[in-house]
Amino acid sequence: MTTLPAKSSLPAMIVALLAAIGASVCCVVPLVLVLLGISGAWIAHLTALDAWRPWFVAATLLCLALAFWTLYGRGSRCRTDGACVDPLALRRRRRWLWLATALIVLLLLFPYAVGWFL
Repeated sequence: MTTLPAKSSLPAMIVALLAAIGASVCCVVPLVLVLLGISGAWIAHLTALDAWRPWFVAATLLCLALAFWTLYGRGSRCRTDGACVDPLALRRRRRWLWLATALIVLLLLFPYAVGWFL
């Protein structure tokens, strides 16, 4: 039995994270910029991206689904020719996926929860 490297879900996780940042840019980015001491009237224009939030959220969920399918779907452990993936590498990638998912969920829910903090 040969050991194959685990399928990489890193591109899907990176795109999902970028889309989640895009979905929360109207709320998270101005707050981070103000906390860093950067201010200006142009920060208020970031709220214009609020209309794009559903598209960013859809892209985020689609990329997360692709990443989960890559690491948990059929064929993620062994192929039909008998070659299997290293279980330690697969477990490590699954942990990174769940960590990225937790961060992405926090970013997606931030615009709805920010009202409770203000």
